[in-house]
Amino acid sequence: MAATDRQPAPAGRSPRQRARRRRAIQYIVLALILALAAYMADWPTIGHTFFDPALIVNTAVHGLWRALWNTLVYSAGGFVIGLAAGTLLALMRLSEVAPYRWLATLYIEFFRGLPALIVFIALSLLPLAFQGLAIPFSPYGTVWAALGIVGSAYMAETIRAGILAVPRGQIESARSLGLTPAQTLRQITLPQAFRLMIPPLTNELIMLIKDSSLVFIVGLSAADFDLTKFGRAAANNHVNITPLVVAGLGYLIITLPLSLLVRRMEARAAAGRPA
Repeated sequence: MAATDRQPAPAGRSPRQRARRRRAIQYIVLALILALAAYMADWPTIGHTFFDPALIVNTAVHGLWRALWNTLVYSAGGFVIGLAAGTLLALMRLSEVAPYRWLATLYIEFFRGLPALIVFIALSLLPLAFQGLAIPFSPYGTVWAALGIVGSAYMAETIRAGILAVPRGQIESARSLGLTPAQTLRQITLPQAFRLMIPPLTNELIMLIKDSSLVFIVGLSAADFDLTKFGRAAANNHVNITPLVVAGLGYLIITLPLSLLVRRMEARAAAGRPA
């Protein structure tokens, strides 16, 4: 067919216009859903039950900051134990000795497959199974141990991946300069691996902060309450959900800055990565 016989293409929307139209439809649908929810909501009841101003003040004054501090202490202790145990497990997984690899794999798969709640229950009942056994610094020691066990199973795989990401040539160069395997690990491999692992390890810390809410399994005095336990007790006393909402905001005070930090570190790492 000659070029002069061709018909002009029908005028239509460009891909950019079609994408803009799809976005507009999605915004409209979202706005309709929100408007419908706002219309159907019982605002006076929601305000009284979830956001009672007097109870917000009462909760903030009576024990909230102590519970917030306890949550930080529980999470930090569990993270330190989990990091130390996770590093050891990662090295065992990379060991040339097969039984070490088997033991580390068994531990990691076992505790990654168990809910954290079961680990808390098992540890809290351990003194009943072994007469005379007392976990030091309880209840803090029990919570630290439970969070450390759960966290180490996840951190071990993160740390192992970080170690494997260190270029092999740097390790061989260090060995050729006369460093022993232990010196190479301590001075070359681990510092670089941990630099790579900061974002995923920060995510693990956020997970441990949320898992610390399982501390209610352990018998606690009011002074040892974490945010969730504190919020539940206050909500029961006042027959109102507002203290639990305030406790949830307490978690956000801790986790949101950490999440922002992770995003910034990931963005910086992506910017420094070669294209």
